[in-house]
Amino acid sequence: MTILDGSIVTVAMPAIQHDLGFSAAGLSWMVNAYLIPFGGLLLLAGRLGDLIGRRAMFLAGNAIFTAASLLAGLATGPGVLIAARFLQGVGSALASAVVLGILVTLFSGPAERGKAIAIFSFTGAAGASIGQVLGGVLTDGLSWPWIFLVNVPIGVVTLALALRALPADRGAGLRAGADVLGAALVTSGLMLGIYAVVKVEEHGWLSAHTLGLGALSLALLGGFVARQATARTPLMPLRILRSRNVVGANLAQMLALSGMFAFQVLVALYMQRVLGYGALETGLAMLPAAVGIGSISLFASARLAARFGARAVLVTGLAMLVAAMTLLSQVPADAAYAVHLLPPMLLISGGGLVLPALATLGMSGARESDAGLASGLFNTTQQVGMAVGVALLSTMAAGRTGDLLAAGTSQAEALTGGYRLAFGIAAGLLVAALAVAVTVLRRPAPAETSAETAEQGGQPAASAAAK
Repeated sequence: MTILDGSIVTVAMPAIQHDLGFSAAGLSWMVNAYLIPFGGLLLLAGRLGDLIGRRAMFLAGNAIFTAASLLAGLATGPGVLIAARFLQGVGSALASAVVLGILVTLFSGPAERGKAIAIFSFTGAAGASIGQVLGGVLTDGLSWPWIFLVNVPIGVVTLALALRALPADRGAGLRAGADVLGAALVTSGLMLGIYAVVKVEEHGWLSAHTLGLGALSLALLGGFVARQATARTPLMPLRILRSRNVVGANLAQMLALSGMFAFQVLVALYMQRVLGYGALETGLAMLPAAVGIGSISLFASARLAARFGARAVLVTGLAMLVAAMTLLSQVPADAAYAVHLLPPMLLISGGGLVLPALATLGMSGARESDAGLASGLFNTTQQVGMAVGVALLSTMAAGRTGDLLAAGTSQAEALTGGYRLAFGIAAGLLVAALAVAVTVLRRPAPAETSAETAEQGGQPAASAAAK
């Protein structure tokens, strides 16, 4: 639900603009007002989950998100709708930040934890895949408020089930990480950085706006790291970054998701703007990829990781994604689905190997007391990767298309040339993620795992999931 809401509004924007009187500039805040607090608060929310209890944070986030969805569905003006979208982003951050932390503490055995992470990865991939299609169905079949109102019953059921299913956890207490300055630095730095990235398409990569805000964001985040090294009760204990698997998995995820954006959005745009597919045709054309990712995530990824290790599974999945993007970088303007699109659609199912393996490795170095922080960090790099992918690939495609149109190329050929360039860049990003997986990530040795387990007083370390 929370991943889906990042994209479901895109196809409903024209109807919302017509009904509520949004300006062209204000319309972009339908997406930005959600993404900025979502990405900016994940790390802080994850750590707060460790301090006050992950169950409490999950329930609070879901309650805020559900109430904000109701407010958005009932909005009668642009200001109310943008405020509601901001609150949705806040609620999403609070709930999403602690999910992986809850899973790795509830499921201690490697096999059951692998299954839980596979289901988690499947639901995220499903939300990303069906967001635009569902938005079109709800907007055309009912009306645009239903893209928000549909969240209300889902949110209520989620809260009811969570109250029964999730055991209470007390957390370490705010005094264990009451670093107000650190919280201000990391939240403002992340929000400012994400804002700079989402406005790249408007201002350009080398504009004073982008470079200035980017530099300020990096300065704030650098100040946060320096603060954590000296604070008596750091918000983010830097020991979590000593694990090469945690660092490598987060870096690989940022690169991989930046590249996978080309499939999630640009393939759909290519089919609609160049090949003339409708919304329903596009959804059906992308169905093999969604089914492949879901099937592999649910039924194969955990078993393969248990047998061959999460690193080997990740490398295999990334290789499949590189092959898919390489094929897409050669699509013609008059593509035949069975010849040019179906093969990459099938190879995209490698995402069903990549996403669970990254989640497993990203949580592999976390102590139980830091599980929420590790979860928040993992979700933060996920959102940053997606935001960078949106900005980078969209602007590169648009720039190439503009150059081809200026040279007298037909619109279909110009659009195709822009998308081909974006797919090629996506393949490069995935190759970089593959290089990180091969050179940085490693399978923990039995002695290392035993030492981590002993350090936690006999509690199974989250690194057991990477075995």
